[in-house]
Amino acid sequence: MMKLDGMGAFVATAEAGSISAAARRLGLAKSVVSERLAELERGLGMRLIQRTTRTLSLTENGRTLLPRAQRILREMEEASAELAARSGTLAGPLRLSAPMGFGILHLGPALARFLAEHREIDLSLELDDRFVDAAAAGYDAVLRHGNVDDTRLVAHRLASSRRLLVASPAYVAEHGRPHSLATLAEHRGILYSNREGDWRFAGEGGATVIRPKPALRVNNGIVMRDAAVAGLGMALLPSFFVHSSIMSGALVPIDIGAHPEGAELFITYARDHGASAKIQALARSLRQSFGEPPYWERGIGFRPTGAIRPV
Repeated sequence: MMKLDGMGAFVATAEAGSISAAARRLGLAKSVVSERLAELERGLGMRLIQRTTRTLSLTENGRTLLPRAQRILREMEEASAELAARSGTLAGPLRLSAPMGFGILHLGPALARFLAEHREIDLSLELDDRFVDAAAAGYDAVLRHGNVDDTRLVAHRLASSRRLLVASPAYVAEHGRPHSLATLAEHRGILYSNREGDWRFAGEGGATVIRPKPALRVNNGIVMRDAAVAGLGMALLPSFFVHSSIMSGALVPIDIGAHPEGAELFITYARDHGASAKIQALARSLRQSFGEPPYWERGIGFRPTGAIRPV
């Protein structure tokens, strides 16, 4: 007989890739997760996970069980949440992933407000600047900045966030201010290393790509902002990273007569998972916390791009 806690340990381990990571996700000791896995395997009379000192992989039986176990756990969570919602209370686990820089700067107060309103929700947040597959990584929802083209996902817009070309006053004083795309390529750039380090600007004939001289490559927007403030080079960053620095004068926006390709903030979830009442409540709460226009767009020449449609 399969127990739900053993099934939960199995699914978390398979999705996280290790017992240690599964234990962190479940908020349990590693020994507890190991024992629950062992108990599940004893009850079924078969090995589900092949363990070595360095690797972990699913057996054929484990691969067969995983999608069914994921579906059972999801349906149990949704049933519990639906019953709680009928009584006027949202409850149960909610697993969320978000970009690290955005999470550090903006999610703390917003999620605190959400949890104060829904005290029975057990929220787990993981911050990661790498690409997170919302359809396969075991999260209920993932916050994304930028276009969402994956047909397995449903994406709902939370807030606007333009990309802005910025530099410190000291950098501008030493290297000059570019006034066109042609002169921009001669400047030193602080580049995001998790994707191609190109700067893309929208135009009537399509996007124009600029490849600046790299001064620094890094996979975190906060470090990029701080490097720009220090005068290391110019950076193309979302407004939620640079708003406070522009308002304080530590950074200045650079107008070259062309607009960087835009990006917006979305909440995404797997299409076959659906928007649970908890995800809908989270989306509404985050929109209220961020505002329209969001507070990181105010005071820096924001022009609204249209109303936000609710989930």
